[in-house]
Amino acid sequence: MPTLAAYLIVVAVWATTPLGIKWSGEAMAPLAAAGVRMAIAALLGLGWLWLKRQPLPLHSRARLSYLAALPGIFGAMGCSYMGSTYLPSGLISVIFGLAPLLSGLMMQFLPGSVRLNAWHWSACAMGVFGLMLVFDDSLAALFAGGDLGDRGIGVLWMLSAVTLFAGSGIAVQRVGAGLKPMQQTVGGLLLSLPFYGLAMVLAGQQPEWNGDVRGLSAIVYLAVFGSLLGFYSYFQILSRLPAATVALVTLITPVLALMLGNLFNGESLGVMVLAGALLIVLALGLFMLGDHQVRQALKRLPMGETAQV
Repeated sequence: MPTLAAYLIVVAVWATTPLGIKWSGEAMAPLAAAGVRMAIAALLGLGWLWLKRQPLPLHSRARLSYLAALPGIFGAMGCSYMGSTYLPSGLISVIFGLAPLLSGLMMQFLPGSVRLNAWHWSACAMGVFGLMLVFDDSLAALFAGGDLGDRGIGVLWMLSAVTLFAGSGIAVQRVGAGLKPMQQTVGGLLLSLPFYGLAMVLAGQQPEWNGDVRGLSAIVYLAVFGSLLGFYSYFQILSRLPAATVALVTLITPVLALMLGNLFNGESLGVMVLAGALLIVLALGLFMLGDHQVRQALKRLPMGETAQV
């Protein structure tokens, strides 16, 4: 696949996924919609492996890698689907854009990680302030003795989702099982299915379609493009392009998702929430600048030394 085509696919898939999640919840219960999506994607992924004559590794390192992917595929996606019942789709994308910042913070507690510099910490502070604006009046109501309200509950679901997603990505990387992208995807998807089944039972949700065609189409779209083609294209550009160019996707997609939500779902956000979303996007830009400085510092160092930036 040409690199430009793969890059555009990743941007398109990541920008449309929040709206797809939102519409999926109109066809069936949130966890059921997520579980059905993962089941379809797992079956299609097995077909992909069969056509490519790639086995599904089951050695101990591979099983550990599938387990490391579970918080992302089950935890993060399950929380995202639950959060979508409270939040506009564009806001889901904006909050998920915090993943690079959370990953950087988590890495500080792991051995062998590059330390964050002033740009990184400034980005984190800006991201936190932007997130407080996104909460809108939910925090004020909570401190006044009330409850968080729908927006506050939705933001908490999404913060749980992005935290699990960031942690899962680090865990898979640390395991380093050397699996091909589709092998990793299918193994993680298959492992997630019993957990989705258990979660549906505990939440009292049934995989029953209510007749909403748009919602069902969104589930199929996310299974094919969100869970398979998007993932495959992402690893294509990751292996061909500089990390900074790939990271630009996280800056582009929240803006596109906000536009799509407004255009196709009639979503409108208050001034404070939009200001918070803008601050989060700017925070991502600052964080990328910090990454650039670290990479430049590492290039100037002799082999074996660590950058102090």
